Amino acid sequence: MNNVRELVLDMLMEILENGGYSHLVIRDVLDKYDYSNPKEKAFVKRVTEGTLERLIQIDYILDEFSKVPVSKMKPLIRNLMRMSVYQLLFMDRIPDSAVCNEAVKLAGKRGFKGLAGFVNGVLRGIARNRDDIRYPEEGREPVKALSVRYSMPAWLVEQWISAYGEKKTRTILGGLLEEHPVTVRLRETLSQRQKEEWITELGKQNVDVRQHPYLPYAYSLFGTEGVKRLPGYEEGWFAVQDVSSMLVAEAAMGLCNEDVLRGNVLVLDVCAAPGGKAMCMAEKLTGKGKVIARDLTEYKASLIRDNKNRMGYENLEIEVQDATALDEALVKRADVVLADLPCSGLGILGKKRDIKYRIRPENLEELAALQKQILSVVWQYVKPGGVLIYSTCTINPGENEQIADWFVEGYPFKLQNLSSCLPEELKAEGRDGKLQLLPGIHETDGFFIAGFKRKEEKEHMHQDA
Repeated sequence: MNNVRELVLDMLMEILENGGYSHLVIRDVLDKYDYSNPKEKAFVKRVTEGTLERLIQIDYILDEFSKVPVSKMKPLIRNLMRMSVYQLLFMDRIPDSAVCNEAVKLAGKRGFKGLAGFVNGVLRGIARNRDDIRYPEEGREPVKALSVRYSMPAWLVEQWISAYGEKKTRTILGGLLEEHPVTVRLRETLSQRQKEEWITELGKQNVDVRQHPYLPYAYSLFGTEGVKRLPGYEEGWFAVQDVSSMLVAEAAMGLCNEDVLRGNVLVLDVCAAPGGKAMCMAEKLTGKGKVIARDLTEYKASLIRDNKNRMGYENLEIEVQDATALDEALVKRADVVLADLPCSGLGILGKKRDIKYRIRPENLEELAALQKQILSVVWQYVKPGGVLIYSTCTINPGENEQIADWFVEGYPFKLQNLSSCLPEELKAEGRDGKLQLLPGIHETDGFFIAGFKRKEEKEHMHQDA
């Protein structure tokens, strides 16, 4: 690997100045240097992700110490300063002198020798006074204080305080900054001996494997860099998937009656890429029935196909289809429709850290409108008596809870008690048919699930009369 700090700087420039998506930029760079020193790879990932995660706080600190505001700095110097402040404040093992010296060297190397004194002076000032940084006071400016402390745009902090209250919002904000392990769904068909072998092999690679408290086949992996090289990946022993997403399949299976599950079930996943929920359903049906996984583009379909080929689900079919366009051939044919719809992604900010800087209030309204458009089409695929599971990876009530209420008011569906489908820890929260999972409170991503059953024809006609 070249100078690791230079690599981080280039990645931050691509993400913050050129609009690259952080998870894709980081993935591509780490794949390119796949055979490098694992410690160097870990450093690159940590500093890039950490700088993005703490960006608002870092910019606030830089503005406190620099005569030139962050917004007026040269783009390369701005991002060099940001990544250096992250190392000074959040990485204990790196000496301050090393951070400052490397930043000065890198500024010179990239054509900014004349700014070496500025870079050095500001960074050393922050290093000397790190314990005396004055942050906004919560008593006087509660929204700004939380925004800076947790690096969350103020408008989102305000929205969450309005939805969840100040105390719960603080917990959510803290949860988004916690370490996020890789969560995997292990094949339920593996024997106990195979599971033990897998855990032992991962241990040899210094990966800490912990069974997730919610589901017996879910495991959290700490300390892994690059899932594709882990034992069992090529063999299709596991799929990367958050537990919140696995709960969609648990809810779908739990709401279907036994007669349906014994027969030739048809499951339709209308926005399926990269295919986690569709594959989870295919596995739970143990080869019976058929799961159709659809998405809008050939690229998205190819992501599902790659996962299917590795995992080998014969009862999974993949199709390119626009969810807003009705497919007459499937009307009233599906026993289960999974509608995991486009959303703001505010529940996964701990994994895709740049979302919070891209999203705008008007985007939330546009996404809610798109969800309504899709639901107004896809409900027609559900058989009378069949199940529709609506889900999002957001914690914005306007995209989830309010959409669920809107749907039940306008369409022939009833919300279903989810308690019997959920792990013990969540049973009390799914009784009204809606489950909101929150970072810092639940051991999952932020996620929303609602379970509906389509009314039988007679019941619907009777109510309309």
